[in-house]
Amino acid sequence: KQWYQRRVAITAGEVKGKARLGVEAFAEAMLIIPKCLAQNAGHDAQDCLVRLLQEYKGTDKPVGLDLVSGEAMLPMEAGVFDNYCVKKQLLNSCTVISSNLLIVDEVMRAGMSSLKG
Repeated sequence: KQWYQRRVAITAGEVKGKARLGVEAFAEAMLIIPKCLAQNAGHDAQDCLVRLLQEYKGTDKPVGLDLVSGEAMLPMEAGVFDNYCVKKQLLNSCTVISSNLLIVDEVMRAGMSSLKG
């Protein structure tokens, strides 16, 4: 997840205008996944997130969260292999759902303003 978040953050540097703010917000939102995992495992989410980011800066490999110890780990060395297709579809679905929610919000706002007029 940190690898994906970093790629999105790098892309934000290439995007201009208001779209850049959206890309940066999406990159920050990607950090909620390890934060929730740490919290659900009974660890301090902020400490785990700081450890993950520090470990990731030290290497260019994907870094994961060991839910037993709360420490950063290299998933490939631990034998953890995520299904790329599932993650890709999940992230695609999240962005589509978020876009649809924003569109619904805009339509509702436009409808409310037409009722006032």
